[in-house]
Amino acid sequence: MSNLTNKVAVVTGGNSGIGYATAKELASKGAQVVITGRNAAAVSKAAEELGVTGIVSDQAKLDQIDNLVTEVKDQFGKVDILFLNAGVALFSSVATATEEHYDTIMNLNVKGVYFTVQKFLPIINDGGSIIFNTSVNAALGVPDSSVYAASKAALLSLNKVLASELASRKIRVNAISPGPVETPLYGKLGLSEEEVSGFGSLLGKKILLNRFAKSEEIANAVRFLASDDASFITGTELTVDGGLTVNAVIY
Repeated sequence: MSNLTNKVAVVTGGNSGIGYATAKELASKGAQVVITGRNAAAVSKAAEELGVTGIVSDQAKLDQIDNLVTEVKDQFGKVDILFLNAGVALFSSVATATEEHYDTIMNLNVKGVYFTVQKFLPIINDGGSIIFNTSVNAALGVPDSSVYAASKAALLSLNKVLASELASRKIRVNAISPGPVETPLYGKLGLSEEEVSGFGSLLGKKILLNRFAKSEEIANAVRFLASDDASFITGTELTVDGGLTVNAVIY
């Protein structure tokens, strides 16, 4: 059983979905947890429910990342675990994608993540753990996901480079790539409950385990990578997709 007592963990985008479940899991194992999000009311509500610290911060704005790091440093001094979970999933064909569509995704999913890591580095303890939340979309070639997929592929590249750069400090850098997960995300994409159900049924046929993941299952994988149980793992992508990416059978 992983023991995270006396560890300080920062979970970006921790007010819902995978981030919320991960914050809950890390806290249950003894970590002092900080969650972030852009919506003040949502962050406050989640922090109260979880019994953790909530800080409002927009990952797409570098000055707010600076403020976040300052607040975390003032309250906790150092950080042991950084889970880069905040991101946006928007979809468009290459023929109809706009500059705004591209910039919105890349500013939050890549630029914001990159500079969050950079700005946290001075206060991450040697021997700490950095974990990127990526996606199987980086490799699947799903239509209408070109910019989103590219943003997640960029994080997978960063994962390997930063694992090399930070090895001298014994900071482990890993990525987790979830498949479809039961989160509020699909509702945010404008899909009705019926459409989500239909999509899930169709996609479920390609998932070997015949279902979407629960947020808690992704959180368990993050906790593993954050803990000493994964002490000899760095530069690795852990795919948690129920077998989606290994199922080559065409139905």
